[in-house]
Amino acid sequence: MNNTSDSIYWSELHCSKDALTDTYGWFMQFLLAVLAFTCLIGKRFCEPRYARRPWLIWFYDTSKQGLGALIIHAANVWLSPHLTGNPCTWYIVNFMLDSTLGLLIIWAGIRWAQNCARTYDIPLINFGEYGKPPMCTAWLCQCVLYAALATFAKSMLALVLRLPPVVAVLSTLRLSPVSDQRIELAVVMLIIPFFVNILIFWVTDNFLMYHPRGVSSKIKTKVRYQSIKKDKSGSEDDEQSADERLLGASV
Repeated sequence: MNNTSDSIYWSELHCSKDALTDTYGWFMQFLLAVLAFTCLIGKRFCEPRYARRPWLIWFYDTSKQGLGALIIHAANVWLSPHLTGNPCTWYIVNFMLDSTLGLLIIWAGIRWAQNCARTYDIPLINFGEYGKPPMCTAWLCQCVLYAALATFAKSMLALVLRLPPVVAVLSTLRLSPVSDQRIELAVVMLIIPFFVNILIFWVTDNFLMYHPRGVSSKIKTKVRYQSIKKDKSGSEDDEQSADERLLGASV
């Protein structure tokens, strides 16, 4: 009798308890991961050539974000079927909270770590800075710290979602226009997350990449240094740098 009532309950929710982890659900997750990774590659090529990160630095920056996203995504997949109501609805609710409040918590944690790195002279935890040449130790320390921030943010939001008033409101939500389970899965695990991730991954990558202090990001002009050939006489007075020419032109 209990098995029959459970099957009726899950059929009414459109999205079954194991929908997020069946073959189709895993395929949606894999496709989302590939698209998200592709967006980060595209962001690198959108960076100006003079400020574009080498591939190793880019990997160090984006791998931290990938690790944090994996932790949060795994937690959402595990939590959603254990909450009262539609697992697909709970997944998208978790995802949107992680993309807003969770991102704010992580941003605050990154700023706190960077302040501690400067105040107490701990360069290993200064996000985006790996030394010259880049040190794997710095990358590992930042990976651990970012994973801890992502875990803390997800834990705080998970506790909020367990509050009885929150559960009472959100457990009644339905993706009413969508009745087919596969379409519902595609909407909550691929379509909506893809467009939101384009923004979130772009913003988070800017948090994690190195920004030299004292250099204004508003400066959009570039000075291309030119080599001025010496006169045939070999006199050094005839050689001018590009900076001197620019100053002379502005007078």
